[in-house]
Amino acid sequence: MECAEQRRCREMAEASTFYRAVYSEIEEVGWEHLVRFGGDLTSLSFRILDGKGRMRIIEIQLDKTHPKCPPSISADVPYMFDLKWSTHSRLKDVVQQFKKHLEKLQAFWSTLDDIDRSLWVVDPKQASPAVSYRQINMGNDCFIVLSINAFDPRSLPECRFIGSGPIVNLLRNRWRRNSKRWIKDKQFLENLKCLLETQLPIPPDVQKNEQQVECGICYAQSLPIDEELRHKSGTGTDYTCDNTSCKRAFHSICLVDWLRSITTTRQSFDVLFGSCPYCSEPVAVKIDSMKK
Repeated sequence: MECAEQRRCREMAEASTFYRAVYSEIEEVGWEHLVRFGGDLTSLSFRILDGKGRMRIIEIQLDKTHPKCPPSISADVPYMFDLKWSTHSRLKDVVQQFKKHLEKLQAFWSTLDDIDRSLWVVDPKQASPAVSYRQINMGNDCFIVLSINAFDPRSLPECRFIGSGPIVNLLRNRWRRNSKRWIKDKQFLENLKCLLETQLPIPPDVQKNEQQVECGICYAQSLPIDEELRHKSGTGTDYTCDNTSCKRAFHSICLVDWLRSITTTRQSFDVLFGSCPYCSEPVAVKIDSMKK
């Protein structure tokens, strides 16, 4: 029979082995990618930059028998990938599979970015990366809700019409009549305009010539005209905090200088990882974004 003290020592030894293994695997991924972790190291969050420089977070829940049992994973994406796992797998394998999954979603997010930039989107105001719909104000109390297929974002989207009156009925009938004219090789907005046979409404801020936003660090709208700044000379803010409660804008060159002045900032290759000066949420900015 195993006595209580013997059992306690064995459990501590097993725990110690688990801690050593997890610490070693975090080292392989890179501490600069670690956002947070639970006290027992079974809960980990890593930040990854996708191909467009957008920051994505993956949550990993480890079993105490790790790596015998596969971890549970979650992320703010429209759908998750099937994790490939064996007893020889490590955290770096999870992160690598997540990166490949993010690459598959680039066309989906780019399509939504085009819609957000070019059309009068009224809902959601601050969309999470997992949200696949956009409600667009078409004018005259008419709205359309487009649902983008995350697996095939260039395909014909689902479209729902909201409102009453002749304008709504007119657009609905055009959509039904022209839906077969959707061509996947064409730009999404071109297809939309072709099906609805109408001018697409642009965002109100674009209608007002979209006043420039001042930088949260230098408090200027534009960088000075200076040859040393090269292609950044005279440009406006080009980085926004991902925290929907913050959304503070910065010049990336100002944010890089500020992050370099903070001792907790970490660097991995050409990317600086730190915290937003206003809300302290994680930020990541490419250093080479200033060099052309």
